[in-house]
Amino acid sequence: MKARVLQNSRFLSAVEAELYEAFDVHPLWKEADRAAFLKAHGPEFTGVATGSLAGADSALIDALPSLQTICVYGVGYDKVDVAAAKRRGIAVSNTPDVLTDCVADLAFGLLIDVARGITAADRFVRRGDWQPGAAFPLTRKVSGKRVGIVGLGRIGRAIAERASGFTMDVRYHSRTPAPKVGWTYEGSLTALAEWADFLVIACAGGPSTHHLVSAEVLAALGPEGYLVNISRGTVVDEQALVAALVERRIAGAALDVFAQEPAVPAALLGMDHVVLAPHMASGTQETRLAMGRLMIDNLRSWYAQGTLLTPIQ
Repeated sequence: MKARVLQNSRFLSAVEAELYEAFDVHPLWKEADRAAFLKAHGPEFTGVATGSLAGADSALIDALPSLQTICVYGVGYDKVDVAAAKRRGIAVSNTPDVLTDCVADLAFGLLIDVARGITAADRFVRRGDWQPGAAFPLTRKVSGKRVGIVGLGRIGRAIAERASGFTMDVRYHSRTPAPKVGWTYEGSLTALAEWADFLVIACAGGPSTHHLVSAEVLAALGPEGYLVNISRGTVVDEQALVAALVERRIAGAALDVFAQEPAVPAALLGMDHVVLAPHMASGTQETRLAMGRLMIDNLRSWYAQGTLLTPIQ
């Protein structure tokens, strides 16, 4: 018999087809009354397949007494109650590596956009503002500038490599120095922000990094500095960020993530020194397909031999 797996979010159609072929899957997202369904059928499921934004909270975990594994479609697992899973001996996996390049590509694209005003210039042309004697405002150079990266995991390193291709000086901040890297470690995030022209957030979300980028860090970044965030909206104190942008206490921001997605602070919508994206860093056909296949391979590995290919670290 096929293992019974609960699907907690949507995936690409090709991924869903493969998932449904391999396992006995029920789409929880279709249930109008989730609690009633879980009360009646929760004990049937031994696996959960879920997106990184849907995750699996303690209520869902508690409703699945036979649960053995939670496989996340994405690198972030801050929406999974890992502590609750560990207490039950439930194995959790994510999909690292396969999305590194696309996330790093978007991070650097956002960095270039906010500095050079590409999307703002596009709006300028589309509005018909490009007229004789009406030039678009001067923007900022990217090559040769200083990039501070918060979090030097797989994605942070890929961003650093791209920055090096633009002859940019790279420093980073993380909980501990990374071994065998050529970039300078900065033990203080505030000091990193003060040094950097661009502060790029690439660390994991969750309680340990909540509001890591504080009003103090933004003040250190200063009126010539830009913030780029492709990690989680909760890593940045969003109220402090909005205030800093409104008052021009930082030069600009490029944001793919927000604290209460899909809600975006209204004050940001009319700002030309802010680039807004809809949490799309991993959103390419190639990457989402690779993420889905790795999620399914983790499930297959668990049911075949009781181990995961990419357990969370």
